[in-house]
Amino acid sequence: MAIASCFFCVPTPNTSISESNLTWPHLASFPRLSSSSSFNGVISAKSISFNRRVPITPVLSASIDNGGSDNNGGGLGGGGGGDGGKNDGDGHGDEDRDRNRNEAMLLLKESGTGLESLPKDLAAAIESGRIPGSVITRFLELQKSAVMRWLMQFGGFRERLLADDLFMAKLAMECGVGIFTKTAAEYERRRENFFNELEVVFADVAMAIIADFMLVYLPAPTVSLRPPLALTAGGISKFFHNCPDNAFQVALSGTSYTLLQRLGAITRNGAKLFAVGTTSSLVGTAITNAFIKARRAVDQTSESEVETVPIVSTSVAYGVYMAVSSNLRYQIVAGVIEQRLLEPMLHQHKLALSALCFAVRTGNTFLGSLLWVDYARLIGIQKSH
Repeated sequence: MAIASCFFCVPTPNTSISESNLTWPHLASFPRLSSSSSFNGVISAKSISFNRRVPITPVLSASIDNGGSDNNGGGLGGGGGGDGGKNDGDGHGDEDRDRNRNEAMLLLKESGTGLESLPKDLAAAIESGRIPGSVITRFLELQKSAVMRWLMQFGGFRERLLADDLFMAKLAMECGVGIFTKTAAEYERRRENFFNELEVVFADVAMAIIADFMLVYLPAPTVSLRPPLALTAGGISKFFHNCPDNAFQVALSGTSYTLLQRLGAITRNGAKLFAVGTTSSLVGTAITNAFIKARRAVDQTSESEVETVPIVSTSVAYGVYMAVSSNLRYQIVAGVIEQRLLEPMLHQHKLALSALCFAVRTGNTFLGSLLWVDYARLIGIQKSH
């Protein structure tokens, strides 16, 4: 779904398959262990039951974890979840973290990679036992690609790529669908004026790409590498810091989430998407109006039938739509459909997995278009015909 979706364009079901296709009819005319590293205990391949070649796809839990207030904001799963007692003081949490640390250290030693060569947040997570060996396996695989190695310099991308090696492909899918459908919708609305109003079309499509990016990026499952907050941090800050990035993602071994923390993930992402939607709508409308005024100043004969738009109320309405509808749909797509259903079945068939993810995400954007039209008509910012 694209941010520009909100400002200028509301598609009809038969003309759009993307949430980014929402052009307002009345605005249609404008927008090293190292060998020196030490272990807590003797580590050997025989002492660790860990197969490096097993699929990295997390072992799914049949239920939501109910422990883990000390999870330090953990992330996506690798065999965690389900019993709710990982961190409740019965010793299982410590056992899981010791196992995670030993697995990770063994893999690093075998690959000749030292802790000092890793990003600081990843090294800290390994030392604290917050991530299992499967994450290290994925990290070492991603390091073989120059592009992925560069992207993993950035914390946000690193957390998402370690959770899902198809994350960049999904970003490309979403943005590609958004560009195509938004451009098609702009042409459908403008027809003979399409090339005369390319600057407005460009602004619309650019804003759509930004929205599509945020709608994939924010709700994506992560391997959380964030350090614990300071003891002086407030209760609300600590709560949201410990929430997952995706409410439905499975937990890493040694980490669990309470139901309240999962609900907190929806609230936090919703607040972010509300800000993105509202701000982008305001900016997009301002850009469109500026283009229109400039055109009229140059060409006095250019008279467009443009209705006055309640900019603030329309922008707030779109922010609410992104915070509720888009937020929930994209979290379900990433955390339930893709991570919990498709990836466990197709983790060894990346091409088929990518194709199904593309189909699911395209259907989601189409559904978003329909829901936006109904919502816009319900609150009176789009007239029924």
